[in-house]
Amino acid sequence: MRTCLRKSLQSLILLLLFALAFSAFGQKNKGKKNRPEIAPSGPAIMWEEVNVRGRDLFHGPGGREMMPDLSRIKFIRKESGGANTKYRIEDGSGRIWIAKLGREARPETAAVRMLWGLGYKTEVNYLVPVITIPGKGTHRNVRLEARPKNVDREGVWKWTRNPFLGTPELQGLKIMQIFMTNWDVLDKQNEILKVDGRSGPEFHYIISDLGRTFGKYGNNNLPIIYRFGRRTGAPGPYSKASFIKGYEKGRIQWGIKGKNRGIYKDVTLEDARWLLARLQQLSDRQIDDAFRAANYSPSDVSIYRKAVKRRISELEQLAGDRYASFVPD
Repeated sequence: MRTCLRKSLQSLILLLLFALAFSAFGQKNKGKKNRPEIAPSGPAIMWEEVNVRGRDLFHGPGGREMMPDLSRIKFIRKESGGANTKYRIEDGSGRIWIAKLGREARPETAAVRMLWGLGYKTEVNYLVPVITIPGKGTHRNVRLEARPKNVDREGVWKWTRNPFLGTPELQGLKIMQIFMTNWDVLDKQNEILKVDGRSGPEFHYIISDLGRTFGKYGNNNLPIIYRFGRRTGAPGPYSKASFIKGYEKGRIQWGIKGKNRGIYKDVTLEDARWLLARLQQLSDRQIDDAFRAANYSPSDVSIYRKAVKRRISELEQLAGDRYASFVPD
């Protein structure tokens, strides 16, 4: 009897793992049609040197000028793809936005501001506390992502094949994914934006989906099961999540769990120092503003600020003269 029960339980577990694997495969390939990998001809930009201290992390890359006009909202259509409900809308000024509902809206708003503050190219987005979309109801904490007329979406870029391999900016962007506990680092989340610049078209290499950030990774590195325990937009878990575990045999030991850990293997101390030099320029007010812009409560903003500064301190300790014996607090 016990043998039969044991075999039944094993079969049930195998079926569950198969179902999860099939679901993961479907999600991984969902939305890939009509999104070719390309190598555009023109200036490729991922990051540029900026005055970090002078950046407005509350209004973000769009500034005050592009803030959405909520006096009139027109529903255009529902967008396909992704785990969160998204609607294409037009605001009172005639600008087009993608309204993203759900738990990813707030962390993505903050993540965009953190990257943009350091000089990375990003989307333009805002978090609106309340919005009524005709025919779709009233929703709270909705991320609006701009679709400007002078920007075309050209396709995806890959972490392991792009014009920036070996550059500090690409390596710094990798570190920032761990810094922000992004557990959805996939090629399909990356986008090449063709932007009409003053001297002609530019191609901005960005991460388009940053919604699964500022929470925590799963509990393990096992196939499929690594999903268990993951959180997004959760201040408490983020404050306790591991960032740097140590430095051993010339390699940084990151506190990351789950898939795609391989892309971080080539990150060096010099890469960490490059990123640190920019993170150190962020003021407490700027860090607060990134999370205030995402409509987090004052207490949550305080938790996030302390957690962000702890990570900066870990990078400082890693990059210091005694890095070989680095042990995080």
